Amino acid sequence: MNGLAGMNICFLAGTLGQGGAERQLFYNVKALLECGAAVTVLCLTTGEFWQRRIEALGVPVIWVGESRSRLARLIRIVRELRAARPNLIQSQHLYTNLYVVAAARVLGLPEVGAIRNDSAPEVRACGRLMGPLSLRAPRVVAANSRTAIRSALGNGLRRGPFRLLPNVVDTQEFRPAPRSGARPFTLVFMGRLVRQKRADRFLSVVAQVRGRTTAPVCALIVGSGPERAGLERQARSLGLLPGVVTFRDAVADAPSIYAAADLLVVTSDFEGTPNVVLEAMACGLPIVATGCGDVPEIVQHGESGYVVDAGSEAAMVNLVLQLVEDSTLREQMGRAARAHVEATRSLQSLPAMLHEFYAAVPIH
Repeated sequence: MNGLAGMNICFLAGTLGQGGAERQLFYNVKALLECGAAVTVLCLTTGEFWQRRIEALGVPVIWVGESRSRLARLIRIVRELRAARPNLIQSQHLYTNLYVVAAARVLGLPEVGAIRNDSAPEVRACGRLMGPLSLRAPRVVAANSRTAIRSALGNGLRRGPFRLLPNVVDTQEFRPAPRSGARPFTLVFMGRLVRQKRADRFLSVVAQVRGRTTAPVCALIVGSGPERAGLERQARSLGLLPGVVTFRDAVADAPSIYAAADLLVVTSDFEGTPNVVLEAMACGLPIVATGCGDVPEIVQHGESGYVVDAGSEAAMVNLVLQLVEDSTLREQMGRAARAHVEATRSLQSLPAMLHEFYAAVPIH
């Protein structure tokens, strides 16, 4: 990885909370350091989950979001960049792209923007003016999914170059654990409790599965967000609460959640490359998921799980039932899932991915 040795990269993140983009930033920083690069992280928030872990690597994490003023934030970002003297500025979230672009233009540096999800909804979430500009302004944009790239190009949201930087998973941290056969079959949902993730669909699937099998089935919803109260009401109305569904906030020890589960169910309307899919597969869980984002490229339909159309709730119920009642198939798919991410998306493959990615970025 001689091409990365000596590079000095500064990342700007909007948050370092317990999200997939933030986990991937940690992985990227760690791999870059191992390849001989220097790294600094600027962040609009402070004191969050991944900050401590990045700092433990010896990387400074600098809070640049003290002011609510965008101009004041930009001035602070430029000042920190002058001190760090990077040869590349990289955004980790779409909504920090314009800060990176403006700072790069002031300092005469190259920049890389980011898109972390299906581009059209993520762009809309940033506003009618700022959203499209956030995607169009960077000279290069890093995308974690081919779906985001196709969506942006198809909707005319961007003309300049995209560079694919796939998500990876630490297959040493996320690995199969012994499972007790005495407990109920457990379906797990992990993610932010927002409309995009469609946890309401997950609850509906759980209720229908329980109504069609004599096997004991329970469910675990792990995550926080604005839809929590409404989802709890829905669970009560379906007879799932109390006793069947357990709600838990996001946890630091994610592998323990997968160890307590038998199947990951992904019900999102749109995604990029969901970290939870890679993590669950690394832990030997089969997947039943909507065909959102790059899920169809990760989950091999019929081998490591099943992929269904977002509107095919009945098909999802049937496939979950099949896995509830066929332990041999479930174990076979779990082994295939683990083998697939080990071969294609392990943390050990990240240095080569980063080398290829930065080799294609014009750095002067």
